[in-house]
Amino acid sequence: MNEPLAERIRPKSLEEYISQKHLVGDDGSLTSQIKKGAIPSLILWGPPGTGKTTLANIIAHESKRPFYTLSAINSGVKDIREVIDKAKQSGGLFTAKNPILFIDEIHRFSKSQQDSLLGAVEKGWVTLIGATTENPSFEVIPALLSRCQVYILNAFNKEDLEALLKRAIEEDRLLKEKSINLKETEALLRLSGGDGRKLLNIFELVINSEDKDAITITDGLVMKKVQKNIVRYDKTGEQHYDIVSAFIKSIRGSDPNGAVYWLARMIEGGEDVKFIARRMLIAASEDIGNANPTALVIANNTFQAVTTIGYPEARIILSQCAVYLATSPKSNASYEAINKAVTAVKQTGDLSIPLHLRNAPTKLMKELGYGEDYKYAHSYNNNFVEQEFLPQKLENTTFYNPGNNQRENALRDFLKNRWKNKYGY
Repeated sequence: MNEPLAERIRPKSLEEYISQKHLVGDDGSLTSQIKKGAIPSLILWGPPGTGKTTLANIIAHESKRPFYTLSAINSGVKDIREVIDKAKQSGGLFTAKNPILFIDEIHRFSKSQQDSLLGAVEKGWVTLIGATTENPSFEVIPALLSRCQVYILNAFNKEDLEALLKRAIEEDRLLKEKSINLKETEALLRLSGGDGRKLLNIFELVINSEDKDAITITDGLVMKKVQKNIVRYDKTGEQHYDIVSAFIKSIRGSDPNGAVYWLARMIEGGEDVKFIARRMLIAASEDIGNANPTALVIANNTFQAVTTIGYPEARIILSQCAVYLATSPKSNASYEAINKAVTAVKQTGDLSIPLHLRNAPTKLMKELGYGEDYKYAHSYNNNFVEQEFLPQKLENTTFYNPGNNQRENALRDFLKNRWKNKYGY
């Protein structure tokens, strides 16, 4: 049996599982639940190759529960009902350890398919574990999403990927027969894009292409072998995120030619029209922002239009939006502002809200000074009066720094006129 490397070294326990320490590390949000066997229905959301299927298998093994699996790509309502019937017979309502039903790529299920899961989840016949690479807020129906906890898996970092390679060399029964010197890893890591399965696939491809037992892995060797085995676009696999990355970077780089080329690659590959439109919606805010606020309006209208129309006509609307975004002035100032603010919140914790900014709905709160000394902006000239809106520890901190473009330069002048030198505008 020609079993791929990623499958041969798939972890069987939490101790073998690499990465996702925020979920299954010593203090992970899922660790104690897995150990106790008290598993809620959940959605595992993360990029390809981050261990969603593996984690589902480990949860079932650790909790000693019957395990059923379906793939949303080739399963229908009939298949779902058959599995639920089996699950009810093997456990279900009258046992503390009801069966686990794992559904891979649950975002590909239609509304009716997802509806067919509701009763079984609600009545406790099964514990549902769904895996998705797409935002479940968009792709999972609200009724099902409300019955599940959502856990986010992150792309593997450098240390995780290197640990995977080391484990493969030391533990895989086939690789142990060879003498492998992992001299350089940069090309392997770069090509993997944080996808553990992709990393192992590339690594195995390089190993199998060398007709000798002693192999030294270098960046040059990896690039030489991989360039000879470039796969075509696959919306369910390897190039899915690479091509959308090239698409967004073309938009960010103000190149409409690159944008429409990569857009065409996705369209010809059968990419989900909503996936493309959603990425442009994000780019309109992240990369263009207040340099041209209309970009967000157009991207949102594009999302709504192509969702209604579908292919083939949707390609025209997608192209119009992509060209508009690529040729629009750029600013990531708002994106940087929220990143800085979130960092400040994590570093400083729950700082006290200044009394003058607090709501004072009761007499006691008024007596305690809530809302006192607050200045109502509309009572002042030009609807503005200088006062402090940040906690004391963060006073005078600048989170938003306008970009260098026509509209945000005007915003900078506006802020400088209002705040003088308070924020350094």
